Amino acid sequence: MGYVVREEWQQHYADGKGFRPLGDAERVLLAEHVRAPESGGRALDVGSGTGELAIHLTTLGYEVDAVDFAFSAIERARREHPEPEGVRWMCLDVENADPAGLHPDGYDLITLRLVVPFLLDRSRVLHRLGKRLRPGGALVIITPTAERMAKEHRDIALDETEIRQIGGGWKESLRLDAEDLAVLVLRGCCHTGTTAVEKPPTTGHALTGAVAVVTDPSGRVLLGRTTRGVWELPAGKTNGSEDFAAAAVRELFEETGLTAAASDAHVVTMLVDDSHGMPRLTAVVRVTAFTGTPTNPEERLFDRWEWHDLHSLACLGPVFTPAAQSLEAVWPGILPGLPAIHSHPLATVHPPVPGEPAEAVRLREQMADAVIGGGWAPSEPVREALRIVPRHRFAPEMDLRTTYDDDLAVVTRRDDAGRAISSVSAPWLQADMIEGLRLTPGAHVYEAGSGGYNAELIAHVVGPEGSVVSGDIDPYVVRRTQRFTAEAGSGRVTAFQGDAAFGAPTKLVPRGGFDASVITYNVRDISPTWREQLAEDGHLVLPLEIHGYTRAISFQRRGDVLHSRRFTYCGFVRDQGRHGRTAPLVDLLDGELQLRFEDGPQLPTTGLEDALRGPRHEVPTGLVMGFRFDFSSLQLYAATTLPGFCRLAAHVDKGSGVTLIAEGSDAPAVLADRSIAYLVHVRTHHGDTPQESEWEFVVHAFGDQGPRLAQQLRDTVRAWDRDVRAGSEPALSVHPAGTPDHRLPAGDVLDKPLCRLVFQWPGRDGLLPAPVTWRSAR
Repeated sequence: MGYVVREEWQQHYADGKGFRPLGDAERVLLAEHVRAPESGGRALDVGSGTGELAIHLTTLGYEVDAVDFAFSAIERARREHPEPEGVRWMCLDVENADPAGLHPDGYDLITLRLVVPFLLDRSRVLHRLGKRLRPGGALVIITPTAERMAKEHRDIALDETEIRQIGGGWKESLRLDAEDLAVLVLRGCCHTGTTAVEKPPTTGHALTGAVAVVTDPSGRVLLGRTTRGVWELPAGKTNGSEDFAAAAVRELFEETGLTAAASDAHVVTMLVDDSHGMPRLTAVVRVTAFTGTPTNPEERLFDRWEWHDLHSLACLGPVFTPAAQSLEAVWPGILPGLPAIHSHPLATVHPPVPGEPAEAVRLREQMADAVIGGGWAPSEPVREALRIVPRHRFAPEMDLRTTYDDDLAVVTRRDDAGRAISSVSAPWLQADMIEGLRLTPGAHVYEAGSGGYNAELIAHVVGPEGSVVSGDIDPYVVRRTQRFTAEAGSGRVTAFQGDAAFGAPTKLVPRGGFDASVITYNVRDISPTWREQLAEDGHLVLPLEIHGYTRAISFQRRGDVLHSRRFTYCGFVRDQGRHGRTAPLVDLLDGELQLRFEDGPQLPTTGLEDALRGPRHEVPTGLVMGFRFDFSSLQLYAATTLPGFCRLAAHVDKGSGVTLIAEGSDAPAVLADRSIAYLVHVRTHHGDTPQESEWEFVVHAFGDQGPRLAQQLRDTVRAWDRDVRAGSEPALSVHPAGTPDHRLPAGDVLDKPLCRLVFQWPGRDGLLPAPVTWRSAR
């Protein structure tokens, strides 16, 4: 009965055979420990067979998804339990198939009765199922124990060591007995992390070996659990004059039964560390092709070999140190927190390694449909890139559903304070910015800010004759980009390490310049190098901060001037290079409020706190908005047309309610001598839902000059409503720093250290009320 092939189980149930009936002791334990919540629960019964347990779970208050990979079992369940209330039968291979049919909101209970010993990759399956549990949910395993089984039936049971290992990765593990069956009630999946561990000391003067890293057609990596309870990659010492690639291929066969050619084994990194004071040199060998199915020839060393999802590797538990470091070398970031080691990446470029699960294909198609449906990818080349380039392979530490969420950026690196400093941007935004590049086949593109996925999308759009040069200041990000593009790329992306604000190294710049350039991090200023390395008429897309408001703007070069073509509201990680800077901040009222001067000089604030303790002047603007009212251009309009502009932020809520600005939010503001005015929105109609409510923009002001500032800000809002709100964008031109005023077009000028920005807004050919003048503080 140790079946592992679906056809064997198909025949088993087709022949009328069954399984051990659900016992009274099992029923009592289930009722005692996993009864459904009072409001009802949802359960998943894996390996449901003919449905006895699934039917029983409905009596405990659950609606049940009952799944089995043998269609004959599902057919019998439907015949033996016709039209059961609260049970949905599904034919599904939870170990290998796309789990699309499972409930997207998860389960309160997942049961595996007499199933786990038959799973080839039990660690991966249990981890994936555990991630589908709702908060407080339980996974229940019911299994025979090897100690109570005849030797010939050992393969349908678990021994006590295996039972302890399964429970060890969970926050709560309760072991119970139901007659001669073990019952495990598990809660809190992925409770333990991954730790690098060493073997006992060995003899000799040095250790030299090779580690084989191999993935299956679904992109999962092969690891063996040793008899010591530690996970390892296929690995071993070199023999005589044997090279590292040959050693890795030999060890792969000896330990797992898989066969690979030396030509398909590529040394990608050399690791140097020590084991118990003994020097150790480890070659990380990426095997790109193999034949066979894993077996366990060395049973004295290994309990079993399993394929593991990359995003679950951080929850493995103990991993032999060279194996852990090798995994990190192939997929940087996959195992955070490993001890530092000397790593020497080699220049060898290996063929892309195919392999992805069916779930990734489905989720990528859904992501592409959502982005296209939102209007972000109107061109067919960008649409095709979204459907083809495997986004999950550039964020392997993240689960598939998160990676392919069309509205989420995936953070891949944080600084010591926890701030995101590198990410894979939201798919809709990547598509929109690539569309702004106006790419044609054969184009050569510069990308500032690396990661791999965005560069490969571009590489797909420009085709075989095109190329992408991608730079990043962080060597870790560059290493990730190089590794991931080697694993799953087109071969048309070149990554370099350096401050991308200074452009690409001269040797990588095409003659005549890049056809297009894209900056993938927030910039406060526009580097002249980006313009200089851009071909005439080429397009530059970048997320530009304007008084702290970020817009992805597509520019086209005309000589020394960049002309805007489109704006998109967005946000990115900040510039870490030499051009990055921190905006001046001024705390007010003991830190309750904060003034931010993102562009331009810091203005005097003497006497402002006294004004904020005085009466508040309120001026309605008359502009009423509904739930989905888009006022993003109002922020930009005010920031670029009002003298004395700044942003007033509610930094810490101390209960005074001075400004009515919510903690963590800010408001557009104008500042004058000892006075301030700022813009808030006040709910004027309370509907039954937010969609039915309305708000009005209101100006609040403090200080002697507050009424005049409030009028100025109100008039600005009304001018925006009259001239801009309908959807008009400003014409923006970017001129080199030092351009004299007489050479600038008419408009509102914003000076930055490296360039001069001129905004030409609709309706700004007239004059707004004159700004309040400053007088010196006394």
